[in-house]
Amino acid sequence: FWEEVPVNGRSCITLLAVGSLLLPCVGCGSRHDGTTPEMTESQAKTIRVEGSDTMVNLAQAWAETYHGKRPDVSVQVLGGGSGVGIASLINGTCDMADASRKMKDKELQSAIEQQGVEPVEHIVGYDALAVYVHKDNPIDSISLEELAEIYGDGGNITNWSQIEGGADLEITRVSRQNSSGTYAYFREAVLGKERDYKLGSIDQSGSKDVVALVSKTPGAIGYSGMGYATPEVKMLKISEKKGDPGVAPTVENAVSGDYPITRPLHIYTLGEPDGVVAEYLEWIGSAEGQAVVSELGYVPVINKDE
Repeated sequence: FWEEVPVNGRSCITLLAVGSLLLPCVGCGSRHDGTTPEMTESQAKTIRVEGSDTMVNLAQAWAETYHGKRPDVSVQVLGGGSGVGIASLINGTCDMADASRKMKDKELQSAIEQQGVEPVEHIVGYDALAVYVHKDNPIDSISLEELAEIYGDGGNITNWSQIEGGADLEITRVSRQNSSGTYAYFREAVLGKERDYKLGSIDQSGSKDVVALVSKTPGAIGYSGMGYATPEVKMLKISEKKGDPGVAPTVENAVSGDYPITRPLHIYTLGEPDGVVAEYLEWIGSAEGQAVVSELGYVPVINKDE
């Protein structure tokens, strides 16, 4: 008998043939691991993953690769943002929440109150958050100070000509929706805890959408995971201060800590997982699972720890 959190009846992206049908929620919240005597063997081998759009491609690749090893296990993946995944975990409707930010204290407390168990954080990789511009933009490097003046409330940089080497072209700010972990991380890392975003940005619901819009807009600037780069955009080098040499968003620079906007990628579970969920998480942290992290342009935990 396999133990795991049960799934609910909402529609989601089902990646694998074993999970082609969604399963009804049985006995939700009855135990922190969600198991009930009525669950069938098929239900107990379905893992539901929700959360970060930054991580959704990685989560899908993990699911597909793992299914090749364990065809008896179905991993269903749904994006929607870190906040969405964390909310689902708190409600007991997913087994694993992908998050590109840490859970907030109030979210941890809410999980304890609703599920009777504290969420456990698992760091499964690292992401160098890239700053993207159109491929024809002459700018190659930008500082955190300049980024704060572009995105921050009260910031005075509105034209690329205000940055050394920039053309006379109005800046179009592309951002993420406020439920995104990327949105929260960029605000803290670039704007600081006391400063908020200025109004007037074009907010996108997904990491891929940010890059796609920047690729079509000559004056645009946006931020997203470095794994979403395409030939139609340019990733800028980033420096701590204006005038300092910029550092490129690469795996090597993220591992060394030289790139200033590098963040951990989290998976949260309700308590320590067991059964198929524990086995899946163990595989994600293995050399094979971390090879998938590298293949998609992220930084493996194994490399980061070396």
